[in-house]
Amino acid sequence: MHLLKVIHGALVALLMLPLAACADDTRLVIKSLNGDHAFTVEVVDTPEGHARGLMFRQSLAPDTGMLFDFKQSREVSFWMQNTFIPLDMLFITHEGRIARIHVNARPHDTTSIPSGEPVEFVLEIPGGRSVELGIAAGDIVEHPRIADQGN
Repeated sequence: MHLLKVIHGALVALLMLPLAACADDTRLVIKSLNGDHAFTVEVVDTPEGHARGLMFRQSLAPDTGMLFDFKQSREVSFWMQNTFIPLDMLFITHEGRIARIHVNARPHDTTSIPSGEPVEFVLEIPGGRSVELGIAAGDIVEHPRIADQGN
């Protein structure tokens, strides 16, 4: 009976590991000249998730966003088809440096928004939020998926 409880406890702990790993993915911090800015993010890292992004969402809280993980550095581009809210797009290198920010992408606009250089991540946050917080190209993004953290 005791052995059965130990095995059960071990299995429960083992099953909880993936959930703990996922929870770590929800916190992202941008280190800016004027301080740290924390966001709660949803991570997408599949082609289906990349294609859907924030389409059809009607709102996005001020300190939330979506982090696109492309798992390798490459040039990317986005558009706003079927996206109902304005967004800031922060293009982030493998090391965690913000390479470029596109501010206030217009809802439903199908114009391509390119990264301008190879990036591994893109963070979408509410439109105009990067300006409000003083976030700029060159700032560092910290997140468990970002390898070097800009150091």
